[in-house]
Amino acid sequence: MRSVIPWRRNGVNVLDEFRGMENVLGRFFGEPFAEYLRTEPAAWAPRVDVEETDKEIFVTADVPGVDPKDVEVTVLDGSLIVKGEKKEEREENKKNFHRVERFTGSFYREIPLPSGTDPDKISATTTKGVLKICVPKKPEVLPKKIAVKALV
Repeated sequence: MRSVIPWRRNGVNVLDEFRGMENVLGRFFGEPFAEYLRTEPAAWAPRVDVEETDKEIFVTADVPGVDPKDVEVTVLDGSLIVKGEKKEEREENKKNFHRVERFTGSFYREIPLPSGTDPDKISATTTKGVLKICVPKKPEVLPKKIAVKALV
């Protein structure tokens, strides 16, 4: 039976097939092209690495082009929240044209923290577009080494 819905063919939604092409085109042309294809506004989120040692948790976020005063790091309900806004403007003047491009975008990342971290001693630094956050653990939750005694 032939479908009367123009975007359905043989019981398959043609629009779903096209949305699958977003992934293929995005992989071929890169993420900016895939962002362009999306119909809903995409949020910008920095790449984040989380590393845990016995004494602390390190969070590294890539925030190129973001002014440190536009970044906010907070702890709320056991989560580390990194949010801010990226503002960028590029201007190019040539003989035959003048172009100004602007980009603004807010970002938000929430990282759950394990119990036993010390939110009062968190430190954050930024260098060359890389935000580094150190979350120390409380001394009472640090692993304790137990000496093993040999009995004779």
